[in-house]
Amino acid sequence: MLVGGQWVAAAAGETIDVITPLDRFRVLARTPRGRAEDADRAVRAAREAFPGWAALPFTQRQRALLRIADDLEPLVEDLARLTAVDTGNAIRTQARPEAQLLVTAFRFFAGLAGEVKGVSLPTGDEALSYTRRLPLGVVAGILPWNSPLMIAAFKLPAALVSGNTVVLKAAEDAPLTILELAEVCQRHLPDGVLNVVTGYGREVGEALVVHEGVDKVSFTGSTATGSGVASRAGERLAHVSLELGGKSPCIVFPDSDTDAVVEQVLLATRFARQGQSCTSGSRLFLHEDIHDSFLERLVARVSQLRVGDPRDEGSDIGCIINERQWQRVQGYIEDGLAQEGVQVAYDGRPALTVGEPGFYHAPMILTQVSNDWRIAREEIFGPVLSVIRWREEEEVVAMANDSHYGLAAFVFSRDVGAALRTAHRVESGWVQVNQGGGQQVGQSYGGMKASGQGREFSLEGMLEGFTQIQQVNVRLV
Repeated sequence: MLVGGQWVAAAAGETIDVITPLDRFRVLARTPRGRAEDADRAVRAAREAFPGWAALPFTQRQRALLRIADDLEPLVEDLARLTAVDTGNAIRTQARPEAQLLVTAFRFFAGLAGEVKGVSLPTGDEALSYTRRLPLGVVAGILPWNSPLMIAAFKLPAALVSGNTVVLKAAEDAPLTILELAEVCQRHLPDGVLNVVTGYGREVGEALVVHEGVDKVSFTGSTATGSGVASRAGERLAHVSLELGGKSPCIVFPDSDTDAVVEQVLLATRFARQGQSCTSGSRLFLHEDIHDSFLERLVARVSQLRVGDPRDEGSDIGCIINERQWQRVQGYIEDGLAQEGVQVAYDGRPALTVGEPGFYHAPMILTQVSNDWRIAREEIFGPVLSVIRWREEEEVVAMANDSHYGLAAFVFSRDVGAALRTAHRVESGWVQVNQGGGQQVGQSYGGMKASGQGREFSLEGMLEGFTQIQQVNVRLV
């Protein structure tokens, strides 16, 4: 682990085996099993480094981030290959774009360094009234296993450039790229500005959440875990931001039965990430006039996707992260198949050419699904798509919003008025119209309802999430 500028073992000397999703019998590495004592060491190191880092002119923090980006850029391929074996994400469709996004994020937030500034209020010649934007202090960033570099890109450069020091907790299932990232960052940051701990969430992660020296907890993960994080951190009134689960609606109007829209819906399903994405458009609402024809196009396209070794450039889909998650996906499929009236539009499992000892899973499309079924209400985090018919606009908006989630949504219509009218009525923190791609640097990213609170990956997210305002009033005479 990286603590105070030094690479250290866990205080108790324990380790965790990191197993690759490609082969359940292959240990990629052993990382320290951090516990409360290790969290305390990391927080104390970050606390000690904070005053000096926060006091720097913004241009110095800016230059540090730019140097980090310069060092990361030639390592994109190395990070992509490591991501593939660490997470199971296919190198072409996910791992490489994730590594490239990391470089872009450091450069983007370096460019925003001078925006951490206050405002003055015109109070006349006898007084001066102004505000200062100040860093929060020590930020604990708790990362998930599905896209660790991408989520680190959401949190780390924004927290650093605004003057905070950081303790990252890497996911125990996929910690290796975060440790590589830390090694690059450490070349250009004072000791203690960035610290990385590894271990289980209930041990070292929980210790960070409750630590009195942590001023802000930025968590990405499941809604159930996020609720506990908010509760524990809230007991001491720490700042908290949460990016949690989703069950995102993907609404296709009858004028959008085209191959081009099928390609965008395919992106929205996040099948290329094994469905292991909280923004997956996993509820596909097809207008009844085009239900059969659009579904036929989609099935034909999905059947062309190749599930294979994530290191292979020809693979569209890689591996589920571990056996526990693979079995969880199977459980949802079995539940969905048990529902009366359900139909299987596509089941790619019989055609799989890969399997044991890896955790491979082909896409599954179920149709004639009811919006109140479990597979349409709960986040599966696997390549399973539920297709639901609709007729009236009011009906589909009501069904889209009939969810405790509200992270992402997708609307497809050639009628811009209908598309925007629908987009504005969907209760979601992020709505894409006529496109299904992933996050863009600079967009304000976060959820509504049980999908979280706070925003990241944008100027407003940086200011609202990693700074606080101090008001200063001065009597001049």
